[in-house]
Amino acid sequence: MIQRQIIKITKPIEDRLDKYLTQILPLTRSQIQNLIKDGNIKVNGRLVKGGERLKLGDEIEIEIPPPEPIDIIPQDIKLDIIYEDEDLLVINKPRGMVVHPACGHYSGTLVNALLHHIGNLSQIGGKIRPGIIHRLDKDTTGLLLVAKNDFAHLSLSSQLKNRELKRIYWALVEGEIPWEERRVELPIGRHPVHRKKMAVVPFGKPAISNFKVLERFKNYTLLSVNLETGRTHQIRVHLSYLGFPIVGDIVYGRRDKRFNMTGQLLHAKEIYFLHPRKKEYMSFSVDLPKDFQEILDQLRNSL
Repeated sequence: MIQRQIIKITKPIEDRLDKYLTQILPLTRSQIQNLIKDGNIKVNGRLVKGGERLKLGDEIEIEIPPPEPIDIIPQDIKLDIIYEDEDLLVINKPRGMVVHPACGHYSGTLVNALLHHIGNLSQIGGKIRPGIIHRLDKDTTGLLLVAKNDFAHLSLSSQLKNRELKRIYWALVEGEIPWEERRVELPIGRHPVHRKKMAVVPFGKPAISNFKVLERFKNYTLLSVNLETGRTHQIRVHLSYLGFPIVGDIVYGRRDKRFNMTGQLLHAKEIYFLHPRKKEYMSFSVDLPKDFQEILDQLRNSL
């Protein structure tokens, strides 16, 4: 079923069409630009480009066509489901699981498992990322929110965009951090040389992380991280830039031979959001994975 929406510009505005719609709709700029390119967004009944300048009195017509059929193969993979209802799921993702299919990972992903468990997911994220509100890196563990339908997806994506969906991570980093709390606001973009990596760069997108020391050890620090934005590899990049890479992060840090880790000790521990249908504020928390907890116990015993 095609979703249709009319937006009237009732106040003076000096924005491009694509930028304006990115600010008011729970869609990415690339999704909006694709809709414009395909003729699904018109201004005053005519086809336009993303750079169209809007003015008072303009009428924007938006039509979101039905999603293409998903051709990802459902797979019977065990999921650690923390919560589930008709609109959404909260999953505790294990280390080593890729969230959605991508180059080199076309099976064994969380999406493959979800399609077997549910049958259908919200398709706003497209054929490759159905139902996915936010992502976790392959070796990051913890809570992940999934939408079962478009209604829930639009609401949760809007909360994420407006910073109303709160996520708290725990990270064990190398080094003894001298401060108790710190708000880091450093732009993140593609690394200028190593294109598969992200970096703090002047031309990057705004990225804000709030760090708080939870526990101190000799040569290590346990942190709580509250994200205000969700850039790719944000926590890992910010901590590496500050000189305190996450233990086990061989991409932005170094291989920690002491613990022989196979992935970074970064865990999405808590999540808070407003339920799209029930309008109830919901919160979930999960324990640290076994390997993370064992390393903390080891550090405590060595004090």
